[in-house]
Amino acid sequence: MVARIYRPTRNAMQSGVGKTKHWILEYEPEQARTVEPLMGYTSSGDMRSQIKLKFDSKDDAVAYAERKGIAFQVFEPHEPTRRKIAYSDNFAFTRLGQWTH
Repeated sequence: MVARIYRPTRNAMQSGVGKTKHWILEYEPEQARTVEPLMGYTSSGDMRSQIKLKFDSKDDAVAYAERKGIAFQVFEPHEPTRRKIAYSDNFAFTRLGQWTH
């Protein structure tokens, strides 16, 4: 069973970066999820899919996996590149393109 070690991404609905400072170790699913025919609930017989461990750093998560003998993959986070721009740049004379209402 292979575990994934990753840092979660920010919520797409908000601009904040809350809950993205820690690293997560979780197992990859062994079985596919099934749909229960009567009620339509999605379920799985895989008990390890419920385990999600949080660590303060990537090194702590890797050390834990090595100490427990868990095979793992580390996924590095993608850091977005943000441009610093001021509101007054919308009205600058050097602006490319025309500004209209």
